[in-house]
Amino acid sequence: MFEKDVTLFPVKERYCFLSHCAVSPLYVAAASAAAGFQQSLVESGVTALASFGDLLPRFRNGIGSLLGTTAENISFVHSTAEALCQVANGYPFQPGDQIVSYIHEYPSNHYPWALQQRRGVELILLPDRCPVEGFEPVGRPTGWLLADLEKVCGPRTRVVAVSHVQFASGFAADLQELGAFCRERGIDLIVDAAQSLGCLPIYPESWNIAAVAASGWKWLMGPKGAAVLYTDPRLREKISPVLAGPGMMQQQFDYLDHRWNPFGDGRLFEYSTIAWDHVAAFAVIAEDIFSRYPIESIRDEVFRLQDLFLQRLDRQRYRPLLFDRSHRSGIISLAVDGDAVQLARKLVRETVIVTERAGYLRVAPHFYLDDEQLVQAADTFNRIT
Repeated sequence: MFEKDVTLFPVKERYCFLSHCAVSPLYVAAASAAAGFQQSLVESGVTALASFGDLLPRFRNGIGSLLGTTAENISFVHSTAEALCQVANGYPFQPGDQIVSYIHEYPSNHYPWALQQRRGVELILLPDRCPVEGFEPVGRPTGWLLADLEKVCGPRTRVVAVSHVQFASGFAADLQELGAFCRERGIDLIVDAAQSLGCLPIYPESWNIAAVAASGWKWLMGPKGAAVLYTDPRLREKISPVLAGPGMMQQQFDYLDHRWNPFGDGRLFEYSTIAWDHVAAFAVIAEDIFSRYPIESIRDEVFRLQDLFLQRLDRQRYRPLLFDRSHRSGIISLAVDGDAVQLARKLVRETVIVTERAGYLRVAPHFYLDDEQLVQAADTFNRIT
């Protein structure tokens, strides 16, 4: 079903790349699209722009389809942090309101909410609790429990802000369960999907998610410095813009019209000049990959490749943190007794690319890898000392 040819994914010529949770290889056709836009500027300057007017609609339609929503709910942004700062700083918190998050969030999903404490908002952090019986985390992050969330949410809880997938452990929150929990209590669920979008299904409209932010250079295989923001229309009605510029205004190119007249759709967050070469790249990725392959099929192929690797791996040397299917993700995190950083460096010298986080070795294959690569990677893990 999947097209895995090396001409589409030339990284396979050099490496077994198992670090899509870090910075992925840029999809080759996306790189060509970005270069084509830049070359047009080289040759024609501003006169070239008219021929690229379809880029943003293509991007919004493609990412909207991936998320099971429509184009007007999609914004092009530069990073997860930028997206979440716009949401958090523009949210109508009152002193005494509460935000619930997790103690080991990635910084991009921590600092925007921590900033709200200066507005008199309480930030409650869920403790780390390992949901895998018998696994000894030894101080490493694992995950959190819905039971703990139930204990801390009250009448002043306005937002639950968590990652879909924990960046170090690979723990995936059950977003359907979490969305139902928030719906019952009138809480806005805000999700950092940097470690899942492009690998796991996310359907915010069906699952009651108010906002989804995701960087584009991980599982989406897009350019570094490009990201995605989904917002529910009801959330946008609450948000007061904290960044402003001509890009968000309905008068568009009439720069002498200074009325406050922002768009009500996702363009509200596209406040100024965007990186058009990045949009060109993203549009191609959405059309070539995520419109072609159902995200459920991509997830299943990633899991199948993980299982091939695990079947071959020496479980005495490497202890995988294995969650049940409702909490499984594209990341398999391996606890090791030695220095994980040094092991990662040794693996790179053997052309197997992994990254270390919080003492884990993270193994994160994407759908385009071949079975033989995962088998050989496991053999390399077993061989290095």
